[in-house]
Amino acid sequence: MTTSCTGSAPPGNGGPKPGTAGVGDRLFPALGNGGYDVAHYGLTLDYVPETNRLKGTAVITARATQGLSRFNLDLSGLRVHTATVQGVKAQLHRDKDELLVTPAKTVKDGTIFKTVVTYDGTPRMRESGDGDLEGWIETDDGSTALGQPTGSTTWFPGNHHPSDKATYDIAITVPKDKDGAPYDVVSNGKLTTEEDKGETVTRHWRTEEPMASYLAHISVGYFEIDKVWTDDDLPVYVAIDPDESEGAADVKVLVPEIVGWASERFGPYPFSSTGAIVDHLPELDYALETQTKPYFGEAPDEALLVHELAHQWFGNSVTPRKWKDMWLSEGLATYAEWLWEEEQGDRNTNEVFSDFYDGTDTESEGIWAFPPADPPSGGRVSDPPVYGRGAMVVHKVREAVGDETFFDILRSWTRQHRHGNADTRQFIALCEDKSGKNLTELFDVWLFSKQKPSRM
Repeated sequence: MTTSCTGSAPPGNGGPKPGTAGVGDRLFPALGNGGYDVAHYGLTLDYVPETNRLKGTAVITARATQGLSRFNLDLSGLRVHTATVQGVKAQLHRDKDELLVTPAKTVKDGTIFKTVVTYDGTPRMRESGDGDLEGWIETDDGSTALGQPTGSTTWFPGNHHPSDKATYDIAITVPKDKDGAPYDVVSNGKLTTEEDKGETVTRHWRTEEPMASYLAHISVGYFEIDKVWTDDDLPVYVAIDPDESEGAADVKVLVPEIVGWASERFGPYPFSSTGAIVDHLPELDYALETQTKPYFGEAPDEALLVHELAHQWFGNSVTPRKWKDMWLSEGLATYAEWLWEEEQGDRNTNEVFSDFYDGTDTESEGIWAFPPADPPSGGRVSDPPVYGRGAMVVHKVREAVGDETFFDILRSWTRQHRHGNADTRQFIALCEDKSGKNLTELFDVWLFSKQKPSRM
């Protein structure tokens, strides 16, 4: 399923009008666009690593959620050459990171319409609000595209807000190097075709389950690639940069093990493939839960691997409706780390909670800076309160409802909102419905309060 963006006019509300720029997200007001809902992206890309030049054609299939006289696409940098809507040339106007498309004929409410955009240029690397690198990042042997929170706008036009999920086909053509060796290209989903054209190689990756744009990913470089399967015959695709092969030797074993472990606790794995990408980008200060294959800039430890794979349920399949709901992704993925640690015979979850509360855990610094469900700005959606205090909220729910109900809540959450969007209000309602308890005080104190709670 896909979720209609907010900010569009309701059906029947007057005649055609321009779609809005932005979807009303307080933390990222410029992201996303109103008036349409994307169903599918077909991206055909040519990339030359030596010059870092990208040439692309984006075919965007969407449904109009109002009569559209004009609509916006998010795109940062890059030069747009042409755009057509329903096969007819459209007028274009650029306004910073917005591409305004005026079709030759207005698009009627409810119409499924196709927009084709051709573009090229040098895609940008940028710093997010917290200083981390994102966007199109050059590596020592290629590049990688990391999209959270806004980096996906640097390499394809679209509706770049988590509330508008879509399926993807990404075909990337790269040249062979001077020795005749092709660059490897890894992306989301399954590799459907690989075509050697002599001087170039084209790989076509398909994502059949809806995906938020910030989770879309490409890595170009040289990788050691392992293809294995889980006990349930789920394909596992692990790509490791040779510079990281020694430290990441266990990744191809751990991925299916962790996926099986998480499936027992959180519900069936939500995608048709899994895996991981371990690149050599040591200056990157984070890993990212890119859908089906989380990305690591260097060899990860077990806890980080657990965290990013847990995101396949919490964040990727069940995606926050707005960026302020990110604690539902990061808090639950962090709590998965706590569960894994406990089951490996280290600290139990009560001890981890106490270490966070007391400030003795190495990840606990700064967790009381703001309430997890109310980041003060877009640049702080990945700050410690969203992770550590978010996990503490999850633990307090578990204490309040008991283990049987708690894990029923998690499995119900991933089942009810599979491949969709959900928010904090819905999570609270589910917890109260499953437990039969009024949990208002718990969430007021641990999730919404600006002060450090007294231990209760």
